[in-house]
Amino acid sequence: MAHWRLPAEWEPQDGVLLAWPHEGTDWAPGLAAVEDTYVHLVHALAHFTRALIVAADASLESRVRGRLDAAGVRLDRVRFLRATYDDTWLRDSGPITLVAGARRRLLDFRFTGWGGKFEAKRDDRMVERLCAGGWFGRHPRRRVDWALEGGAIDSDGAGTILTTWQCLHQRHPHLTREEIGDILALHLGADRVLILDRGWLQGDDTDAHIDTLARFAPGDRIVWQDCDLASDLHHAELRAMGAELATLRTADERPYTLDALPWAQPIHAADGRRLAASYANFLVVDGAVLVPAYGDPADRRALAVVGAAFPGRRALAVPCRPLIEQNGSLHCITMQLPRGVLNEPEGSARRAGPGP
Repeated sequence: MAHWRLPAEWEPQDGVLLAWPHEGTDWAPGLAAVEDTYVHLVHALAHFTRALIVAADASLESRVRGRLDAAGVRLDRVRFLRATYDDTWLRDSGPITLVAGARRRLLDFRFTGWGGKFEAKRDDRMVERLCAGGWFGRHPRRRVDWALEGGAIDSDGAGTILTTWQCLHQRHPHLTREEIGDILALHLGADRVLILDRGWLQGDDTDAHIDTLARFAPGDRIVWQDCDLASDLHHAELRAMGAELATLRTADERPYTLDALPWAQPIHAADGRRLAASYANFLVVDGAVLVPAYGDPADRRALAVVGAAFPGRRALAVPCRPLIEQNGSLHCITMQLPRGVLNEPEGSARRAGPGP
């Protein structure tokens, strides 16, 4: 019997889950700009897969349908579910799906608003509501009373998980490195857990999520965020992370092939805050890899690096400058669903399960 494992992001998918921003979320001050990013994203997704959109109410769903239709999005590739939410970072509040042959299991880890930084009660019930809404058929949901966000882990699909000590130590300060590794291996069906000590971005409030720093790619590759600007405060830290990555070995004791991402010039919010413009926050879907763009000359080089790491997929840029105003980017607002999870034909709509 096949054992449970966390698939790699580049394995076949049923679609990509996202929640639409609205005036009741932190996106309100820049809602128009961030909605433009969401429209660009859904337009790109619909060429390759299904976009599964959670909307807060019927009025928002109707407005989103209108915006997508006006933008020429294939609405037959879009599905809606209505549920309330605190925020739209479904990478962290959405389901982490394990596979075992034809079986699927949706893990529902405790979501604490990144260690208690933000209100998260409704987001912590997101997986429960999606399952109650019928999107995932009879595939079981398993609640895990342990804080973990999807952006904190990356899988090669073959038993290795990559994560960071800074993030998981912040969530679980009473646990040792070995204990954290054992817990991740147990719940994710992993054989190995690689925990990075180095790597950090100013403007990131996730405590160094791995999906802003380093990501697995096919063929024992790791794509990582470099900083080649010696005067930048990230230079020493990210170069140290690169050196740490060079010491890692595959399951058969070979070094990984490392692909360094270019560094965008510093981007600041209107209030002077440094924003975390990471190109490592890309999203892999069937037939494509979507790469965040920030209006910087490095955008084109980042697209080339990521595209080369995922041969056979079309590399597309998605404008993400508005997203980093709220300290996340493209990968953070999405969660892919592995093939075999969805249980409905395209075009149907569901309400979420009960609860405010």
